[in-house]
Amino acid sequence: MIKEAIATGDTVELAREAACKQLGVETYDAEFEILEMPTKKTFGLFGGSPAKVRVFIKNSPADAAADYLRTILGHMGLLSVDIKVTEEENGALLALSGDDIGFIIGHRGETLDALQYLTGLVANHIDNSYYRITLDIGNYREKRKETLEVLGKKIAAKALKTGRNSSLEPMNPYERRIIHTAVQTVEGAKSWSEGEELNRHVVIGPEAGERPMNRRPPYGNGKGGPRRPYNNDKRGGNPNNNRGPRPAQSSAPKEPREQRETRDNREPRADKKAPLYGRVDYKK
Repeated sequence: MIKEAIATGDTVELAREAACKQLGVETYDAEFEILEMPTKKTFGLFGGSPAKVRVFIKNSPADAAADYLRTILGHMGLLSVDIKVTEEENGALLALSGDDIGFIIGHRGETLDALQYLTGLVANHIDNSYYRITLDIGNYREKRKETLEVLGKKIAAKALKTGRNSSLEPMNPYERRIIHTAVQTVEGAKSWSEGEELNRHVVIGPEAGERPMNRRPPYGNGKGGPRRPYNNDKRGGNPNNNRGPRPAQSSAPKEPREQRETRDNREPRADKKAPLYGRVDYKK
């Protein structure tokens, strides 16, 4: 994208300075083209014309993204943020530094990702071609990458051990690619993406598919074994205790304990047999 301005002046230098002032840049930051050379007046009174100069600057996608980002940060009250632009293949890295700017990262980088998306739109609008913009603060991107790599390998190992698939939280395309790359290093594990738009997430599982679940028999005791048979009263329990229904208990009031003890200490009746052996006292 090219920005330009045309201005006139008594001299070429004055015309150039006037054009640069319109663009808001210094003379050494812009290129210029002389459209008309100044001519002197005849006898100092008649004719003559001023110099006419065209000043232009080539605004790269990275510069446009940086300018837009400065505007956004200014509205957020961050006027002293330094933005370092590093050109990369088909893109650029914009590293932010300054005091008290950590909140720009947001929860798990959500705010930083939103700003990166907007600046990327601006950069791609310059030449109408794909140009990748990456925002970073305090080397956050590298730290986040290491965390995701560890997470991907850990979940892959778990999937191989349990034989079950595991779904991760929704992530942006960049973070999903990191997970996929990490899972590829674990033999026997695979990963794929599911969901739409903001809900798109990574699923990790064994290459052979999920392991069939062990189903319990139609009856069981809660520990995978057969259930104990019921008693005759359909109450379940010990199979050796299958003795039939319990006898009905009498509703008559129980005999008091004092009466039972008095009755038990009485002399045995005549019709009852005496014990075979009793107490024998020998007279001396």
